[in-house]
Amino acid sequence: MQNGPIGIFDSGYGGLTVLKAITEHLPAYDYLYLGDNARSPYGTRSYETVYRYTLECVRWFFQQGCPLVILACNTASAKALRTIQQQDLPRLAPTNRVLGVIRPTTEVMGSFSRSGHIGILATAGTVESGSYVIELKKFFPQLTVHQQACPMWVPLIENNEHRSEGAAYFIQKDVQALLQQDARIDNILLGCTHYPLVEERIRGFLPPGIQLVSQGSIVAHSLAGYLQRHPEMESRLLRKGRRRFCTTDSTADFDRHATLFYGEPLCSEQVDPSPGH
Repeated sequence: MQNGPIGIFDSGYGGLTVLKAITEHLPAYDYLYLGDNARSPYGTRSYETVYRYTLECVRWFFQQGCPLVILACNTASAKALRTIQQQDLPRLAPTNRVLGVIRPTTEVMGSFSRSGHIGILATAGTVESGSYVIELKKFFPQLTVHQQACPMWVPLIENNEHRSEGAAYFIQKDVQALLQQDARIDNILLGCTHYPLVEERIRGFLPPGIQLVSQGSIVAHSLAGYLQRHPEMESRLLRKGRRRFCTTDSTADFDRHATLFYGEPLCSEQVDPSPGH
């Protein structure tokens, strides 16, 4: 078994917000990021398509020597993770692990709420999967959960239009639609890794007393706990503090957009994870 970096996967740029939080909390490890920008967004695609694309990228990570891959993409976590864990890992790489962002988030989300009523803002694919509702009920069966799909947010963010008046219209519309479902909501989860970029705009449309929850710090702390509980995995991770960024599309476009999500300039390389490459 070779040692390698921690793989961080997203359909596009959003996972960089998770990677940034992880590297701030666990800076010593090597990390390999892959954005499947050529085929994003995943949020509107079928289960079968998301599963196929995600599995191709997971296999690519394994070929790069990553023993641990985190799907820092809510849609991939919702539509592909369980099948990959149960059906593909035992066959492809039984000693490797693939983790998602939904379970660590749902393990703690319910404890933030005083009223027992929470809201979730996410892509249509994540909302339709029901994954958050299902997982939250496991850990907090008494919780009342409401969801709102926000189909325009990711395209606006990825086209750097999220500060525009047009974006404000869609953000306000979706936030109000969520709040109208239940006046007792006191915590709202940003169930897409892109959404931290519009966090301040969302806050502007919320009444006082409602807490917004981002996933980055939750996933980072969860990963630290996972590595403490699994020294057999931790011992397989390289610890030279290196960062490598890859995209399936234009590197110039990726580098320009990614800086917005990662908070500092980066330099990527183009790869093709599809079979035969």
